[in-house]
Amino acid sequence: MRLPSWIGQHLAALRVLLVMTVVLGLAYPLLITAVGQLPGLKHDLLAKNGRAVGSALIGQSFTDTDGQALPQYFQSRPSAAGDGYDPLSTSASNLGPEDIVDTLSTDEETASQSLLTQVCSRSLAVGELEGVDGSRPYCTSDGVGAVLGVWRADGATGRITQVVSLNQAAPARPFVSEYEGVEVEPAEPDTEYSGYVATPIRGDAPDHPAVPADAVTASASGLDPQISVAYADLQVARVARERGMDTAAVRKLIGEYTDGRTLGFIGEPGVDVLELNLALDEA
Repeated sequence: MRLPSWIGQHLAALRVLLVMTVVLGLAYPLLITAVGQLPGLKHDLLAKNGRAVGSALIGQSFTDTDGQALPQYFQSRPSAAGDGYDPLSTSASNLGPEDIVDTLSTDEETASQSLLTQVCSRSLAVGELEGVDGSRPYCTSDGVGAVLGVWRADGATGRITQVVSLNQAAPARPFVSEYEGVEVEPAEPDTEYSGYVATPIRGDAPDHPAVPADAVTASASGLDPQISVAYADLQVARVARERGMDTAAVRKLIGEYTDGRTLGFIGEPGVDVLELNLALDEA
């Protein structure tokens, strides 16, 4: 007896469901797990005193309960994954180079920092921690983006009618007192400015800041376990001082835990922060 067409269609769909469940739900995961066990691809968790403390593939923060950097450890780069290095929230900030104006508000849930201000404030904090100049171009001395909102009589042209330091909330003192002869005002929180020309001011910071770029920017995944050699070198003096070690011994450890470029030419050398810090504890 021939089955009705609708029953045949449902049976065909059920067969496809069962086959795909076996292939994608069982066979594929088992295959990938097996491949991950091959030499050179398997990365075990890193342990200290017999207890797992992290992964060689996922970064982590080295801070106290208040979020302050532990000075005896090398610090990782910033992370935009959740509250920082959360594998379940891997992501970037999705902020681009044109994100230079903060949202100033008395409501913490509404207020937000631009990418420029995040970079400026991080650079200032790293500079203070490491005892170097944390200034950067287009940053104010108090660690926000040095951006003026300039209003002109004819939109983008004509005489200037008003100038506001967009990232400095009143009653803060603007980083410059005047711009082309017009007094600069601090921004008023919870005010939606419009019609201005955003004008970044470079300032007198050095062309090559003492604080490396990876010390002030998060990676695309938010989970990168490595920092640049330059950022590791910046932290040597502090770590050696806090641990009572010779700087040459600390630099030697950095060299041991520095990975070269992928395939010899892709990317830049990187230092695995967790492995380096574990080696320091053992030393």
